[in-house]
Amino acid sequence: MSALMDWKHISFAHPYFFGLLLLIPIMIWWQLRKKKEDNPAIRLTTLSGLGTIKPTWRVRFRPLLFVLRIIALVALIVALARPQSSNVSESIDSEGIDIVLSVDVSGSMLAEDLKPNRIEAAKKVAADFIDQRPTDRIGLVIFSGESFTQCPITIDHNVLKEQLSQIKSGVLVDGTAIGMGLATGVDRLRNATGKSRVLILLTDGVNNTGLIDPSTALEIAKAYKVRVYTIGVGTEGEAPYPTPTPYGIQKQMMPVQIDEPLLKKISAETGGAYYRATNNKSLAGIYQKIDKLEKTKVEISSYKQYSELFFPLACIALVCLALELLLRYTVFRSIT
Repeated sequence: MSALMDWKHISFAHPYFFGLLLLIPIMIWWQLRKKKEDNPAIRLTTLSGLGTIKPTWRVRFRPLLFVLRIIALVALIVALARPQSSNVSESIDSEGIDIVLSVDVSGSMLAEDLKPNRIEAAKKVAADFIDQRPTDRIGLVIFSGESFTQCPITIDHNVLKEQLSQIKSGVLVDGTAIGMGLATGVDRLRNATGKSRVLILLTDGVNNTGLIDPSTALEIAKAYKVRVYTIGVGTEGEAPYPTPTPYGIQKQMMPVQIDEPLLKKISAETGGAYYRATNNKSLAGIYQKIDKLEKTKVEISSYKQYSELFFPLACIALVCLALELLLRYTVFRSIT
């Protein structure tokens, strides 16, 4: 019976039977007309004696018979319409992409040409990118003078974004080891099982340290068929950089140096693309472009299961009809 009350999931196999509900007003009209015709007219010299006569309870409750018949008819019509409760289940088949974000956390990422600075802007757009890839396995690598796996490849994006929010400049030896950032990211992807492997490497400098040079890391990426998208972060010319002085932290203009030829070579030879982000808007647009290029195929199959609900209504109709007949020929039996 509770299923009948869940109207959101109820449908009717034969809704055209509801047209029979038009019989109800006809039955009411016929009943009222019959009642009027069945009342015989008697001429009396006075009506004063009739005022003290009260109708018996049988007279007062006799209309209950007609009510039971109406209820039975309504229940029968709804039962004929075959109400059904439907439960929908979905099966999601996804060809996920394995992605690693390799983010530069060197001291130069504190430059404020992007707001509030490069590293915070990179964290924000990376978090938005993760939200757009719900079915992909994503990992996070950070690098400066050395590299470190901040979060292994995972489908648990809440954990991933928590680890992303905790990265900051200064946690690793300073420097810019692009080769280490690339090699560590590829190492995270070499055993990946997705239909494709993608590395997004973001940096604002020139490779100046590291145990693995960028050329060697590039060959490793090509060997494992990892597609690399490279992003150079920084405005053209000079950018304000917070510098400690005897008088506190002061901003000094520092030249922006990005090894664009190297980044272009890495992306071109692995089938990716190179982008330059000079402000927050362009950085967000780059991630949106990559999101469109690396589309994941997701197939959703819906299944509906129907449960028949007409039986309780048929029982109600049968009970009401039986009760009407029982009362009509016992309690409300008429001698006419």
